[in-house]
Amino acid sequence: MGNMIHLTSADGAQIATYEAVPAGAPNGEGVTARGAVVVLQEIFGLNGHIRNVADGYAKEGYFVIAPAMFHRVSAGTELGYTPDDMPKGFALKAAAEALLPQLLGDVQAAIDHAARAGKAAGAPKSLKVGIVGYCWGGLISWRAAQKLQGLSASAPYYGGGMTKELSTPLNCPVMAHLSDQDDYVPMDGVAALQKAYPQAAVHIYPAKHGFNCDERASYDAPSAALAKERTLAFFAQHLT
Repeated sequence: MGNMIHLTSADGAQIATYEAVPAGAPNGEGVTARGAVVVLQEIFGLNGHIRNVADGYAKEGYFVIAPAMFHRVSAGTELGYTPDDMPKGFALKAAAEALLPQLLGDVQAAIDHAARAGKAAGAPKSLKVGIVGYCWGGLISWRAAQKLQGLSASAPYYGGGMTKELSTPLNCPVMAHLSDQDDYVPMDGVAALQKAYPQAAVHIYPAKHGFNCDERASYDAPSAALAKERTLAFFAQHLT
C-alpha cells in the first residue's frame, strides 16, 4: 500500500521513511486525508509489522509516515520477534538513544513533512498531525508530546521509560495505552505519571508489554482492538 521515501532532517541526514496514503488515486493525488499520523517503531526496526500498522491508519483515511528510527545507527534494520532478536533490538536502541537530539530532529522532520503533505493529498491547508508509537516508539512519542512542535495529539503505547520522564509539560493532548503486567512500565510509575499529568488520558489493559503486536507472544487481541478503537476516536477528535 505504501512506498519508501527519504526525509531530510535538520542536520541534513536522509532518513528512510515508509509513507502510506489514504486509499484512492495513485500517490494520494486528489484524495483528501482526514489528518496525518506519524507511526514510530518498536526496537525491532521499520519491519513488516510496523508497515502494516501504518497501512492500517492509511485505510482509516490518514496520511501516514513511519521513519526508520535506527537509520543513523543501522540503516535498513528489520528484526523479527524471536529471543535472538531481543538483544539485537536493545543494542540498537541504546546506540540510537545516544543520538537523542538528532533522533528527535528526525521525528520533527517527520511531523513537518506530514503536515505539509496534506496539500499534496488534496487538503486545502496543512494537515493536523498525530503521533503513535509502540514500545520504544511509545517512549519517543511521549517525548515528542513534551519536546517537539506541530503535534495535535500523541498516543504512546507501553513506552518503557515514560514514567521516568515526568517533569516536562505536554504540548498536545495525550492518550497513553499501558498494561498491568509490564515490567518496563511498572504500575507505581503509572500512578506517578497520572498524578503528574492529570490531563492525559491513561488506559490500563489486562495484558503484557507488546500487546498490540500480532507477531509477538504477548499479543492480546481484545486489548489491541480496544486500544485501536480508542486511538482512532482520539485522532478523530483532534486531527479532523
